[in-house]
Amino acid sequence: MKQAGTLILLFSLALLSCNDSKKTTYLPSSIGAINSVVVIIDNELWNGSVGDSLRSHFASPVVGMPMDEPLFTMEQLAPKFFTGTIRNTRSILYVEQDSLNLAHIKSDMYATPQRVGVIKGTTKEELIENIDAKADEIIASFKDMEIEAVQKRFNRSLNKETVLQEKFGISLKVPSIYNVSKQEDNFVWIDREIQKGTANIVVYQMPENSFNNDSTLVKDIVAMRDSIGAKYIPGPDVTGKITHMHTEPAFAPYVYPVEIAGLKGVEVRGLWDIKNYPMAGPFLTYILNDNEHNRKLVLEGFVFAPATQKRDDLFQLEAIMKTLQLDTPVVKK
Repeated sequence: MKQAGTLILLFSLALLSCNDSKKTTYLPSSIGAINSVVVIIDNELWNGSVGDSLRSHFASPVVGMPMDEPLFTMEQLAPKFFTGTIRNTRSILYVEQDSLNLAHIKSDMYATPQRVGVIKGTTKEELIENIDAKADEIIASFKDMEIEAVQKRFNRSLNKETVLQEKFGISLKVPSIYNVSKQEDNFVWIDREIQKGTANIVVYQMPENSFNNDSTLVKDIVAMRDSIGAKYIPGPDVTGKITHMHTEPAFAPYVYPVEIAGLKGVEVRGLWDIKNYPMAGPFLTYILNDNEHNRKLVLEGFVFAPATQKRDDLFQLEAIMKTLQLDTPVVKK
């Protein structure tokens, strides 16, 4: 009898296991180009004030670029076409005039990873109010997911150079297509070729007491960048002229608070150019308070690609820099 009871128990567990497996939903991998959003909305709404509100948020110009490039590339579809594989798009906005008045974000509805921003309202005015109220949160959610998607892509083949660990006690997940092009006592330059130019990352450190005056922060950041450019990033040879990278003097950079790898600091976006030579492009700098090692750690990405769009190249540099890890102690000087 004891054996029969054991068999019945095992049979029951097997049935439960089968039922659980039937309930499990396996989602396909999401698809879509980096920084692209599919907008599901009626044509009438898209072509009117509601569409204008969506574009003002989700297709606003990326800060600190030499030419206007949208935050996201938007593709509009009427709801009746929202079928098949298009549902597997990574970033989706679903906007509908409905009997409900709401705005929220859903995750992994049809694929993974996926974010679906849902915005509904009983009138066009309510739709616009909900877009204005929720857009920043949806954009942040989309961007965080896009950063992770980029990082996942280049994780497949990483550069094995150890110079960043040796000099600064840090590591970055850098794709193998990048190479170390220059290294000095307090400076490392990593770059790769892109269409018509290069994508670049430089790393260095500053004294811990740098940038302690909020009233002169922007001025001090520009002075730091210009001094590093003069010392380490020369421009083309021009007879009788000194050429090197500096901050575009006609445009003040934008500064935002940031935290990466547990280090608080600032994010700086702006334009660089070459003194006495017609070359320019966007840069993105992180200045991080590494109090444990008595320093300000500086990571900067910049792109040179004349007459081409640079949004996605700079975005990849952002994704690389956000893989920062502090690996080993550094020698305090």
